[in-house]
Amino acid sequence: MSQIKVLIAQGGGPTAVINQSLVGAVLAARAFPQVQAVYGARHGVRGVLQEDFIDLTGEDINHLERVAASPASALGSTRDKPDTAYCLQMLEVIKAHGITHFFYIGGNDSSDTVRILMEQAQRAGHVLSGLHIPKTIDNDLMGNDHTPGFPSAAKFVAQAFAGADLDNAALPGVYVAVVMGRHAGFLTAASALARQGVDDGPHLIYLPERVFDIDRFLADVKRTHERLGRCVVAVSEGIHDASGQPIMAQLAQRKGGMAERDAHGNVQLSGSGALADLLCEEIKSRLGIKRVRGDTFG
Repeated sequence: MSQIKVLIAQGGGPTAVINQSLVGAVLAARAFPQVQAVYGARHGVRGVLQEDFIDLTGEDINHLERVAASPASALGSTRDKPDTAYCLQMLEVIKAHGITHFFYIGGNDSSDTVRILMEQAQRAGHVLSGLHIPKTIDNDLMGNDHTPGFPSAAKFVAQAFAGADLDNAALPGVYVAVVMGRHAGFLTAASALARQGVDDGPHLIYLPERVFDIDRFLADVKRTHERLGRCVVAVSEGIHDASGQPIMAQLAQRKGGMAERDAHGNVQLSGSGALADLLCEEIKSRLGIKRVRGDTFG
């Protein structure tokens, strides 16, 4: 039987359990006698291009177990989003090193990278097996029973909102927190998991699966604040209006500014805190509530 060489990489944002997937893949590959070598590419697909590999074939099991229990990406990650030309360069490196199997741990973009790479390998007549190992805190990958990364992130969000709600009860006001999730609201919805009483926050939750209307939002905040004397709001970064325009971009334009974009060309919806700040400005200026605080998770 021909010898197998495996190359593993990690892509996108790190999670609390992405190294569990890494170590699981390494140990599973090493269990097959026909596997000659298992390599890890440092910093995702960029490491493939740069031939920056770590030999994991004989890595000590005790060390691997410690790595598995550690958060973040042990191999390093990248935000590169390969196109066809990029994948063709990757393929040349893969061929030069005799790689027969490529495992890529990541989310939607990583899955698409594997697809492009496999298409180019087939066209070039190179025998290569590609495997996408799911990783996303958004819980938005289709065709698999769960996405490692989401449960731990959901637990954090639930606990964070439980703590923020206690702070808000002690010093009443309006607290608006933006949660990651461009197109999927699972993580934002998880903000409600730790609620115990009917008046516990978050009192209002807004998801990207529903059209967001700023006037209705302000009416909701006003009604809740008048009833409880306070209000905790969970907002997905991906909220949009009826036309599909991100609220972040809409509010930024209203203020005379432009929304930032990430490395993939997408409107930067979270990270800078801008969406939370803009929503808080709307609450202060249009509702006259003085104690308003914005926050961003991620």
